[in-house]
Amino acid sequence: MSGLRILFSGMVAGDPEQGGASWSILQYLLGFRALGHQVRLVEPVDRLDPGSVSYFERLVRDFGLGGDAALLVRGSRQTAGAPYGDLARWAAETDVLVNVSGMLRDEELVGPPPLRVFLDLDPAFNQLWHAEGIEMGFGLHNRFATVGLGLGGPECPVPTCGREWLETLPPVCLPRWPRAAGAGEAFTTVGNWRGYGSVEWRGRRYGQKAHSLRKLLALPQLTAERLAPALAIHPEEREDLAALRDHGWKLVDPAAVAGTPARYAEFVRGSKGEIGIAKEGYVASRCGWFSDRSACYLASGRPVVAQDTGFSRHLPVGEGLLAFATAEEGAAAIEAVGAGYERHARAARGLAEELFDSAVVLTRLLDRVSSTPADSAANPVRSADTVS
Repeated sequence: MSGLRILFSGMVAGDPEQGGASWSILQYLLGFRALGHQVRLVEPVDRLDPGSVSYFERLVRDFGLGGDAALLVRGSRQTAGAPYGDLARWAAETDVLVNVSGMLRDEELVGPPPLRVFLDLDPAFNQLWHAEGIEMGFGLHNRFATVGLGLGGPECPVPTCGREWLETLPPVCLPRWPRAAGAGEAFTTVGNWRGYGSVEWRGRRYGQKAHSLRKLLALPQLTAERLAPALAIHPEEREDLAALRDHGWKLVDPAAVAGTPARYAEFVRGSKGEIGIAKEGYVASRCGWFSDRSACYLASGRPVVAQDTGFSRHLPVGEGLLAFATAEEGAAAIEAVGAGYERHARAARGLAEELFDSAVVLTRLLDRVSSTPADSAANPVRSADTVS
């Protein structure tokens, strides 16, 4: 399958100074292009904030997206980048809409494509919000894909919301992510202490990264390796900041080291490996979420030690990628990587080439959404955990 017209909606600039968030979308855009498809990006925003527009214009220039990308003010035809009329004409002839978390709701753009894919990069949360009655735009789509590898499985209590969710891995455009030489001095990661509100579902909390990390505070004290996360945490979170520092976490400023796609890539390549901490909601749900950030570390030949969300049931772990549940298990995994670093570094790159290569991931994604019957994808599925 080649030569498709694809309209892609995702966030690259609405929250500027987040190079990793931009990369999570760029991997799709660059990957689809490399496969010979025509792609246009539209990002809905509440307003054309000067900071977002400046970041967007720089990103468009740096990645050769001029004329093929736009910020669109919700509920209007006001854009930065490609004019609305161009977007509407493109949508009218588009084969596939890929809509991250259903963020694009403009009926003139969403309606025409015959394949309309809700791409779930936030598994458990999107489904639980829908189950709570929040409008997620499911009804605008006829295909549903998720990076929650365990969503709908026996371990995952999260409702499927009457949809068949096609599992997919986060893609990495490998030519943009060569294996890095040498090794850095610290295990790092990039993330937000809090992203958005937690969800309560059937008496259980599905929380944020803050809730996960508080349970793992002792980890730096259990390993000789340096742990230096680029963590966005508000300065008024004084107790948590003190606890992190007292336990040996060497915090760095994410805006400074990962505020653009270029700085983010440099930070990843300059690390020894990743210490991946997941949102509590991903861990508690056993949804099998796997981070696009971790995929970048793997592609760079940087081993990943990641908190298990259930992904270990679906991905090979043990070399290059190691999963843990407790601080003690995390420390043991970090020490194992340090003891056989070159072997784990080679294995990390090997996993990226085998599993996360955008050419493989995106070809499979398009094949699956095109071959899945619309009735199967969109109609309610009768199961005990389904919420219609």
